[in-house]
Amino acid sequence: MSLKHPADNDASLRTELQQWKVQRPLPPRFAEGVWQRIERAEATERPALFDAWRAWLTSVMPRPAVAVSYIAVLLAIGIATGQWQARLKASRLDNELEQRYVQTIDPYQKPRL
Repeated sequence: MSLKHPADNDASLRTELQQWKVQRPLPPRFAEGVWQRIERAEATERPALFDAWRAWLTSVMPRPAVAVSYIAVLLAIGIATGQWQARLKASRLDNELEQRYVQTIDPYQKPRL
């Protein structure tokens, strides 16, 4: 298919579409059947948990008090998690440094696990 003359293709397509006629009529109550299928498909669809959470969040966030409290709670959770992780890492580092110190004093000392 050559796209050198897109205006020519559009004109020929336009004339073909204008000349095209549907020979068979639609079955009886066709539109009603289509709408029933759409309703059944929408009824069986369940929104994902993330979509439900996002919809709730966008409906609640325009209120300033809720937005500020939400951000404060997330910030507190982030700080608490960071502190907990830092405490674990510091504890591991203290144990490792203690073992290294003991081994420098007594190289034949068995390291504690």
